[in-house]
Amino acid sequence: MATASDHYDSHLGRIYSWMVGDVEAALARSAAELDAIGLPVTRPGTALDLGAGIGLHALPLAQRGFSVTAIDSCQQLLDELRARSGSLPIATVTADIVDFHKLVQQAADVILCMGDTLTHLPDVSSVERLFADVARSLAVGGMLVCTFRDYVSAPLQAERRFIPVRSDDKRILTCFLEYFDDQVVVHDVLQQWEDGRWRQTVSSYPKLRLAPDWVASQLITHGLEVRQCAGPSGMACVVATRA
Repeated sequence: MATASDHYDSHLGRIYSWMVGDVEAALARSAAELDAIGLPVTRPGTALDLGAGIGLHALPLAQRGFSVTAIDSCQQLLDELRARSGSLPIATVTADIVDFHKLVQQAADVILCMGDTLTHLPDVSSVERLFADVARSLAVGGMLVCTFRDYVSAPLQAERRFIPVRSDDKRILTCFLEYFDDQVVVHDVLQQWEDGRWRQTVSSYPKLRLAPDWVASQLITHGLEVRQCAGPSGMACVVATRA
């Protein structure tokens, strides 16, 4: 079974924008999401986007006056981000997000870890280390925003574990979830029409099962003020602020 990083490099990265669909509409949704959360008012500010992908949050964040460092382990996704960024103040870094603190030159006003990035970490101890480093890296009044899928509260059962992601006349992507005690294994089944027939490739990788209350409690232990709210597409959202 692949790691999350290997899965994106070999399987999902090359079709990620296709999977998203209308990227401009997705960017508009992300911008509205950031506006609804209520970012720190200081402008210009510094921001880190952990697991930035193709820039669905990094781009609107930069458009709102932040100088953004976008970190992701998948070079293909960051190449797409860079192609879309134009003159916006976004620096892309190919790295493991758990090492982000090594890249921090000054305290950050905003740190994002959105779009289910948090569950891609290899184990719970990695999440705990990430949160400790985030707490040390936030400026006074700075904000961490995490959105992630809650695979704990209501595990999908039976046929509901098969999730159609997107399809067109040349490509079909289906996701199947397999639940274990601390992880859910994601099987991405890709079918593509090539040379007059359908070809199937499957790649599987683990995600962590993180309860929103546990995430909130971990951030509170580092002295952050925490609130929970509903995220997009049924995700959980945890917002932490350094008072």
